Formats: sequence, structure tokens, C-alpha cells
Amino acid sequence: MTMKLAILVLASIGLANAFTSPAILSRNARRNGLIVSKMSTMAEAGVPPSTSDASDVAEIEIPTNLPSEMGVDYVPLATMLATGQLAEADQFTRDALIRISGAKAKGRDFVYFTDVKNIPNTDLATIERLWTKFSNGKFGYSVQKKKWKQSKGDFEVFCRKIGWTTKDGETERKKRWFGASEFIYDVKKAPEGHLPLTSALRGTSLIKYILTHPVWDNEDWRKEP
Repeated sequence: MTMKLAILVLASIGLANAFTSPAILSRNARRNGLIVSKMSTMAEAGVPPSTSDASDVAEIEIPTNLPSEMGVDYVPLATMLATGQLAEADQFTRDALIRISGAKAKGRDFVYFTDVKNIPNTDLATIERLWTKFSNGKFGYSVQKKKWKQSKGDFEVFCRKIGWTTKDGETERKKRWFGASEFIYDVKKAPEGHLPLTSALRGTSLIKYILTHPVWDNEDWRKEP
């Protein structure tokens, strides 16, 4: 068995346990708006998909040196992204934010914007390198930061730029998760910055604080460990 295949197998076993844990699969909490994975301003946005069709991604060896100051194993995230499982990677990222922001330690399954300052640069950089690496620079918070800047901080314009809105006839609205997800888990088809998704259920402060995190003050986050 090759090293890459062994990593895939081990990661898959770990994920089978991780994604059946109460913290991740607490559907009641999600329905009540208590988890960061819930999208945007619609209370009826529902639970995000647990799986998606595999997307074509950059064929890059799965890295194993993935630093974390919070003891998070990011090999499963790398594996998901490397195999085009973007919905799963999206969910893993939101769950990771809950942990590395300290929200989980406080007994919460959602992130306040005030928690963002507690996210270590090391962890956010690791997450970002993986998203940008396997999407050829199309996805990631740094890409969203660029779109945010182009939007001059206007959240509605920002959502349009990254494909978080759609139209029902002439009426524009935020995309929904329930039923058949309206988000695009495909590197080729999605707009730049489309993923990862961030909740705006409690307002836009969370995404603003993530996009202005000190890790983006320079390009050091791009450096491989």
C-alpha cells in the first residue's frame, strides 16, 4: 500500500467516527441556529449537505505536515480536498473553527465574531493553504478577502461576487442549503471565493472578522512548514 493510499484509508476511518459525533451531527442545534455551519440570513436555510459529488481538483500529493496549535488533525481536511469532497471539507472547516476559536471549550457549537481573535495564525494558515492548494487558488478565505475588498465592505455585493445569491424570478435572495443544496461544490463551476461558507445568521460580523484576521496582514501564511 502506498503512503498516499494509506493516508486516505486512515483518514476515512477517522472521519467515519468524527462525522457521527454529537458535536458535528447535532441537527437540532443546527436547526435552531446554534452552529456556524448554518448559512446567512434565512432561518429556513436548513442543514448543509453531508456529502457532495466529487469535484475535479488539483492533483497534488496529500501533505502530512499540517501544523496546529490546538492539536487538530488536518489530514482529513487535506484528504477531502484532494479527493474533491468539497461539501465534507466545507463542514470540516466550520467544525474546526468552532474548536480552534475556543468556542467548543466554552460549550458552544457556534462561533461568535468575538471568538475570531482567539484563532491561532498557525491553524488558519494551515486551513487556508489546503483550500487554495487544491482549488488552484480559487477557494479560501484569502480569496474571499480579495472579493470583500473589491466589494468595498458591502456584504450584498460581496455575496453576489462569490455566488452566494440567486434569483427567484426578479427577487434576489441568499442561496439555501435545505433540499437540494444551491451552493456549488465544484471547482470548475463555482465562482472564485465561493467556498468555504460562513454563517451570517447573527449578522455579518463573523465573516468580517475572519477576513480581517491578523494572519492576512502579510503573506507568511503561504509558506509551507
